[in-house]
Amino acid sequence: MRKKIFILSLSFLSALSLSAQVDYSVISVDEEAFAEFTQITTENDYVWMPKVTRTAKNVNWLTNRVIDISVDGKKLAFLSEHNNTTNIFIKDIDKQGISVQRTNRNAIIDFSYSPDGQYICFAEKVGSSNQIFQTSSTTGYVCRQITNNNKDYSPIYSPNMDQLFFTREESRGVCIWSFNINNNYLANYTNGMNPFIAPDSTIIFSRMNSEGRGEIWKLDYQTGIEECILTDLERSFTTPSLSPDGRWILMTGSNALINGRKKYYNTDIFVCSLDGTDLRQLTYHAADDLSPVWSKGGEFIYFISQRGSIHATANVWRMSFGY
Repeated sequence: MRKKIFILSLSFLSALSLSAQVDYSVISVDEEAFAEFTQITTENDYVWMPKVTRTAKNVNWLTNRVIDISVDGKKLAFLSEHNNTTNIFIKDIDKQGISVQRTNRNAIIDFSYSPDGQYICFAEKVGSSNQIFQTSSTTGYVCRQITNNNKDYSPIYSPNMDQLFFTREESRGVCIWSFNINNNYLANYTNGMNPFIAPDSTIIFSRMNSEGRGEIWKLDYQTGIEECILTDLERSFTTPSLSPDGRWILMTGSNALINGRKKYYNTDIFVCSLDGTDLRQLTYHAADDLSPVWSKGGEFIYFISQRGSIHATANVWRMSFGY
């Protein structure tokens, strides 16, 4: 037993030594020369970054969506950590001015805008559970509670706003559920997490396989037919979303950087075609790139990263997308 613990400790120290070599101050690397990168937030925004854990052989990350773009495409919403609380703040993308606090809660863990732009649905950690709420996207702090006494997260509206889909963690696993806004009816669909609802009644989501790697799946929630879109023997993929033109699936994925005989595992941004082909890696920085979302026109991708900061401080970045 002591020998096994010692081996694991060496692996962990190896990962730490590689992490110490990362130059976070670099904005982009040579492999990213095809794209332009713009920093949207500042250190004064205190952007909350999903947790990443790594060893010498693997990387795991919190898959929750923690940034979104307003329906008119002019405002960025993100999670900010102030005074031991985590809330949604909103910043004007073009003016780059002060961020405005949109919620007054304690521990929001993820959120998304409604398709009409009038609401924000979010999940908040309350004790040992995560509860889903709905609030106005522009005024007031009044919230409507949607779920309680469960571990729910990643809420997202259907295109016609009659249902609110989300992830529920249970003893038997992690499943995708929906809440009917009109009649309060709850429905369980399939094993998986981080659903994205496409206009054609398709749920695009991630699911962990038996080896612990994330795969991208799709489910027609009218017929119940599901299909694996993307799986990889080495990489793990989570948190998919469909591009505005319906051609690309955007996601976070794992990647290994090689330094001599050593590998440093981190998270990067990927896209693939709607059928899972033409997989393309978009970011290669040794910083962790997470929680990507599309701009409303699809010409940009917003994501969280520590790149460009000598202190490895997380910020929201925008990169151009020209495919």
